[in-house]
Amino acid sequence: MTQMVIGVTPLYDVQRDSVWMIPGYLDGITQAGGIPVIFPLDCGPKQLHQLFDMVDGVLFTGGQDVDPALYGEQRRETCGEICQKRDIMERELLQMCRIHQKPAFGICRGIQLFNAALGGTLYQDLEHELTSEIRHHMAPPYNRAVHCVQIDGDSLLYRIVGEQNIAVNSYHHQGVRELAPTLTACAWSADGLIEAVEDRRQPFFLATQWHPELFWRRDENSRKMFRAFVNACRESRNRLGYIGCCDIL
Repeated sequence: MTQMVIGVTPLYDVQRDSVWMIPGYLDGITQAGGIPVIFPLDCGPKQLHQLFDMVDGVLFTGGQDVDPALYGEQRRETCGEICQKRDIMERELLQMCRIHQKPAFGICRGIQLFNAALGGTLYQDLEHELTSEIRHHMAPPYNRAVHCVQIDGDSLLYRIVGEQNIAVNSYHHQGVRELAPTLTACAWSADGLIEAVEDRRQPFFLATQWHPELFWRRDENSRKMFRAFVNACRESRNRLGYIGCCDIL
């Protein structure tokens, strides 16, 4: 069976001016039967569109904070490092996924990018803006659960994991404040923070605030999410009938 090619948005180290990657993103896709390919950070619109045509879906990874200018706010002192190159590239990729209905899976920064790019807002820093006893910014090791999330029983996420209450890891200081109009919240922590979103008008458009890429080796629900994403990419290729790079080779 032809394997699905999954585009992965790159992580960027500002101090070293270098692109890098957490292995869990790539390994999570690989164990689910996909072939991960990291997008270059510096490429023009034509090159990005060409690369997009070669992949079956896009994984939007974690990393720097989304620029508050994207959702109409001034950057506060509590906002972390931003990477405008990533903001620009990922907004374009997100738009392409929606236009062409290719699967999009967001993790941590991914959920924040989805929400901000589609008209929602973010907490720039949860510690200063949300009263909570939940540990959203856990200490290592990150391959363990620190709190639970409640899942909407009518959601894609529920159909993937088959449970309405699951334990997750958590490593973030920002989060969804006002939900984007096109998105539906599908999971929440006990303090009411939105932990997952989806667009039910798209075949597969899902993002989580927690980190399955750091948890999949020990957590079946994390593996289920990667498998569902790769399977959705296969269904998308069959539905759209386009030729992927593996078919050319």
